[in-house]
Amino acid sequence: MTKFLLEVTLDDGPLAADPVGELQRILRYWGGNLRHYPLRPGDASVIHDSEYREVGRWSVAGQAG
Repeated sequence: MTKFLLEVTLDDGPLAADPVGELQRILRYWGGNLRHYPLRPGDASVIHDSEYREVGRWSVAGQAG
């Protein structure tokens, strides 16, 4: 089974102040940017908030194959 995982910490900065707005921005950005990745197990990238602070990551987990 292959899974796409998106993990974002909501405890600080813009995400704590406006979690819905920040998550919408993150999902819009990464939704458009994913075309640059083959989305194979092991693919991953960090996620930044609107202040460009690292707040999480996405990854593709599973067995290559």
